[in-house]
Amino acid sequence: MELRDIEIFLTLAEELHFGRTAERLRVSQARVSQSIKAQERRIGGALFERTSRSVRLTPLGERLRDRLAAGYGEIMAGVDEAEAAARGQVGTLTVGTFDTYHHGLAPTVDLFRQRHPQCELRLREILPADPFGALRAGRVDIGLLWLPVQEPDLVVGPELFTERTVLAVATDHPLAARDRVEMEDLGDHAVVQVDGPIPDYVWEAHTPSVTPGGRPIRRGVAISTVEEALTAVGAGGVVSPIGSYTAAGRVRRDVTFVPITDAPTMRYALVWRGGAETSLVRAFVQAARDALS
Repeated sequence: MELRDIEIFLTLAEELHFGRTAERLRVSQARVSQSIKAQERRIGGALFERTSRSVRLTPLGERLRDRLAAGYGEIMAGVDEAEAAARGQVGTLTVGTFDTYHHGLAPTVDLFRQRHPQCELRLREILPADPFGALRAGRVDIGLLWLPVQEPDLVVGPELFTERTVLAVATDHPLAARDRVEMEDLGDHAVVQVDGPIPDYVWEAHTPSVTPGGRPIRRGVAISTVEEALTAVGAGGVVSPIGSYTAAGRVRRDVTFVPITDAPTMRYALVWRGGAETSLVRAFVQAARDALS
């Protein structure tokens, strides 16, 4: 059965009218009739019941329609995707990341835009307290997020960059006069905690609950954004590990950033929904890999 004959059959199964089917497919009514008769001869049974007043599917026709519809949709989606790739990707791709981390996406964004000028690329902020919410809600197609990510519905792609961790403290805090601190020092001070649905294992990698020596690290005020964290730090009640790139973009009189000599390196990778990997997502991931090479 030719693809055109499948299209004719499925369209007639939807329209249940030879004239409307011919008009919709821009062929003659005779072409529709010939195609259906040929299919019925090949299959060996009637697919439609025809009267002078109506056309309806037979039970055999209904079964064939149900089997063919899904496969035809997949075939046409593949053709559409190939055509889009041939003429340059079109559509809209929304990319998200935390506050000041768009710099980590810059090489990928530049290369993607060069390759796919017809695609509209939108950048959105992802809240640290809810790193996966925007992805799962479909507000973001792909994100640049902290690692680790151990979510079964999310795919982790190429790692784009890393950064050192520094400690944000109030300018009059005892640690502010030090030229460096260690993770063990956090056992003597309260740190910010996060107010949101971020998994415990993600926040633990960012702000651990115990020092390397096993001492508990006290949790203080709860925050949802970087600005809330720095405001709480500036007030003097808490300290907070923070990425060095965020620190470099935040010049505040009430906060000082002190290097942490033994803090784990923070790593960032592209992440997207496993069930929503579009051709645009794949093109962005490929641009990321090429920008890294």
